[in-house]
Amino acid sequence: MKLGDLGEFGLIDSIRARVGAAPGVYRGIGDDAAELEIPAGHRLLTSTDLLLEEVHFRFAWTSAYDLGRKAVAVNLSDVAAMGGLPRFVYVGLACPADAEVAQLDAFVTGVLDEAAEHGVILVGGDTCRSPGPWVISVTVEGTAPAGTAVGRDGAHPGDLVLVSGTLGDSALALDLWQQGKTPDPWLATRHNRPLPRIALGRELALAGLATAMIDLSDGVASDLEHILQASKAGAEILSSALPLSPAFRTQLERRPELFDLALGGGEDYELLCTVPAARAEEALSAGTRTGVPLTIIGTVMERGAGFRLRDAAGGVRPLRVRGYDHFCR
Repeated sequence: MKLGDLGEFGLIDSIRARVGAAPGVYRGIGDDAAELEIPAGHRLLTSTDLLLEEVHFRFAWTSAYDLGRKAVAVNLSDVAAMGGLPRFVYVGLACPADAEVAQLDAFVTGVLDEAAEHGVILVGGDTCRSPGPWVISVTVEGTAPAGTAVGRDGAHPGDLVLVSGTLGDSALALDLWQQGKTPDPWLATRHNRPLPRIALGRELALAGLATAMIDLSDGVASDLEHILQASKAGAEILSSALPLSPAFRTQLERRPELFDLALGGGEDYELLCTVPAARAEEALSAGTRTGVPLTIIGTVMERGAGFRLRDAAGGVRPLRVRGYDHFCR
């Protein structure tokens, strides 16, 4: 069956039938707006994101189910990066009228499965016909106890720079697809099914460990630079300290130039944070407790030091690798 046969309201009714009741939701799908409640003493965190076919994803490389999961996960990651707890999600979708209903059903299943895994409820959105590519808009709302949310502007000279997980995996998968090659299944999963680091982000925030934090959507170089600009600081990163997966190292041995993907490759959705040196061990322990290892990769410095990379031989150079920019490629 095609979407044109089901119709917009048939699609909405089918989605609403799959969404159950949830605490804090007085009105969800079906009204002009969602009516929600957040815990007393908490502040609302809201993030929104767009995913465009042929820009952010291609169905040749991802399934509709994985796309639904990723569309939600990358927004949950934004809330994780501020130390919040995601609660509600909204999904807008524009797609061609000849899209298969089975494909749409798989997409919605992915959305609902990713949301359910993290205790998040779908409470609204929008649908419309697209003349060509799929366009997906996702908004997530979360909360954090007042005074605990972590921004990008709190890094201080002397803080250590830490990152969760491993770097460059998602970008490497994309690089291989673009060459017509099939990436290692683990790399492909890292690209198509990112894992929002919610528990780690909350622990770092609630314990007051992270002075600044961001999720890696554009790459370490670009995203750390966002923190440095907001915090009016500089930093030095150690090339030998960057955490790389076995799958990435295997490819790196054949193509040394891939190291730039560890610095500038996007869509890892790991957490990058700055932590006072005296509390680094506490932060590393938080990573262990939440099952997401943290690695110290550098140090925050005075602004005049700039942003630089120190190699294994001790050489230092300005760090100029940049992440993806939609308008300046």
